[in-house]
Amino acid sequence: MTNIIEWDKKYSVDVPELDECQKQLMDMFNTLIEMKTSKADAKDVANLITEINDFSKIFFSKEEKLLGSKGYPDLDTHSKAHRRFIKKALGLRREIAEDVDHLAIEDIVELRNWLITHFEFTDIMFIPFLRLHRYVDECENKK
Repeated sequence: MTNIIEWDKKYSVDVPELDECQKQLMDMFNTLIEMKTSKADAKDVANLITEINDFSKIFFSKEEKLLGSKGYPDLDTHSKAHRRFIKKALGLRREIAEDVDHLAIEDIVELRNWLITHFEFTDIMFIPFLRLHRYVDECENKK
């Protein structure tokens, strides 16, 4: 299926726990796309969308907690982007509240693509910041 996208190292934020969350979220979206394409049971589709919503909240919270603990200067803007994603993901759930057929594959792919763009262009911004803090912490531990 052409809409399926596998996690790639280019999405890595160099924090194994966060990378694993990215992979899980991408897998959920790929499963959702497959389910929608194969006309899976509406209840299963709705449940997976709920799972994506719940998991993304946990994932973003972990990321924001890590960035906040290091004093990331652009945390507020970064958090706002996460909230926009959550709002759109909740919109998917509302969209199918009465009829799963109202959910278009294009809407799923659009939200998944937003997430990938966020990984590639927004998350990438904090990698040097975290690496610098990791280096400082390592130097202090050697003293």
